[in-house]
Amino acid sequence: MAAKKPPKYRNEKCEVEGIKFDSRREAARWVALRGQEEHGLISGLRRQVRFEIAPAVVIQGRKRPARYYVADFVYVRSSEEVIEDVKGHLTAEYRLKRHLMAARGLTITEIK
Repeated sequence: MAAKKPPKYRNEKCEVEGIKFDSRREAARWVALRGQEEHGLISGLRRQVRFEIAPAVVIQGRKRPARYYVADFVYVRSSEEVIEDVKGHLTAEYRLKRHLMAARGLTITEIK
C-alpha cells in the first residue's frame, strides 16, 4: 500500500474541544477567541459561516449553483461583525472570494 500523500500546504488536521479543525493554527485561534469571548471582549463567536458571494445563475440553459465563501470565524467586537480567516497561504481562489466579499462591502480579517 502506498504511503499517504501529505496535504498540499502542509497543514495538519487536529481536534480541540471535540471540534475538528483543518490546521493547528486554526485550532489555536479558536482557543484564543473562546478566551476572549469568556472575558467579554467579543460575543457571538461562530465557526464555518457561509456567505453567498454569487447567486445561482442560468448559463446556456443550465442552472449553475450559487457560490459561497466559508469564513473560519465570525464574531462581534465593539458592536461590529468581524469575519476572520486563518491563512497560511493565499490561493488564487481565496483572493477571488476575498474580492467578491469586498464587492459586497464585507472585509475579511486574515490571521497568519
